[in-house]
Amino acid sequence: DIFCIYLFSNGISFSVDSVFFLSCETIRTNKSLPGLRGLRNVENIQYLSKTSKSRNSHKTGNRLVYQNLITNWMDQIVKENPDVVTKVDYGKTYENRTISLLKSERGGSSKKAIWMDCGIHAREWIAPAFCQYFINQLLQTYKTDPKMEQMMKNMDFYVTPVLNVDGYIYSWTDNSTRLWRKNRTPGPEGCECLGTDLNRNFYANWGTVGISFDCCSNIYPGKSAVSEPEAQAVTNFVGKRADEILCFLTIHSYGQLLLIPYGHPNVIAPNENELMEVGLAAAEAIKKVHGKQYTVGTSPDVLYANSGSSRDWARLQGIPFAFTFELRDDGTYGFKLPEDQIQPACEEAYSGALHIITHVHDKEFIKPTGTAATVAATLWTTMMAVFVTSTVIV
Repeated sequence: DIFCIYLFSNGISFSVDSVFFLSCETIRTNKSLPGLRGLRNVENIQYLSKTSKSRNSHKTGNRLVYQNLITNWMDQIVKENPDVVTKVDYGKTYENRTISLLKSERGGSSKKAIWMDCGIHAREWIAPAFCQYFINQLLQTYKTDPKMEQMMKNMDFYVTPVLNVDGYIYSWTDNSTRLWRKNRTPGPEGCECLGTDLNRNFYANWGTVGISFDCCSNIYPGKSAVSEPEAQAVTNFVGKRADEILCFLTIHSYGQLLLIPYGHPNVIAPNENELMEVGLAAAEAIKKVHGKQYTVGTSPDVLYANSGSSRDWARLQGIPFAFTFELRDDGTYGFKLPEDQIQPACEEAYSGALHIITHVHDKEFIKPTGTAATVAATLWTTMMAVFVTSTVIV
């Protein structure tokens, strides 16, 4: 189970059922650790939304309330920014809910793009809040910031606030469902448990490491690769646009990590050095906001090996930059991040994401000038001369 993987690998604390401690001998004496149990639910998804309902409405237990809040917020953003934002429906969940994204539209057609999704895991509530914050920042910043205006003219932004809609809404039912991770599809025949871990369900060394074929496990990868409607929606939408998407960002919590491909320990991304360089610079940008330290690396190096992640699938599709953000915190509160940490968590993550996006944009659109261009041209000419005069055939 994923809880044991986290605890044994990194010592990160989770809110878990007392039964779990009986099977994890190494932490049986740590029941009093802060954040392990008894924390209040955090009503954070609509914290940054103009259409938030009163706190009392969040405690009704009516799961339709939360679906409507998400949908209404997206519709309101489109209504207020009709020349910039459109809503795109691109899939259906098992429970027949619509999977939607917001697309920024500035400039002409045939543009490059940035992908961002939040809420692939139901219990990671800070992630959807960040996607809302990110959209709000884009729409506020481009009007006064020439750099953001330039990036939005050159690139579209596809942002999915909640990918795992069924699981997310289920996690709001009551305290017993707060830590639900998976989607809500039925298991294989004979299995009494529901749900597949969507971040183990993609075509990326599917079913090899970091999974369990026990259908009741939190890291059950599904009956087959891309068996789940949410994974199908992403692969269909992104797959058709892989040539135009420059960067794939998937937002999770928690751990304060920036993860690069690949999750399998025996697979190395061809541009791993550049991914590390960009990731480390993004972590520095994050640290400058509120002092929080993010660790950068591949999953096997800094967390645990896994397979079937959306990030790895995106890199395998040829999307050059793919990152997983694991937002606050470092384990004290875990998935139940206190409300007063929502805003700063979003602010710092935005700084890191913006650094990555700016790097990706400038690499694609900003051509070298002056001395740099002259040096590059000279180097290229020299290389071509060597190639032409060489008798070696490769």
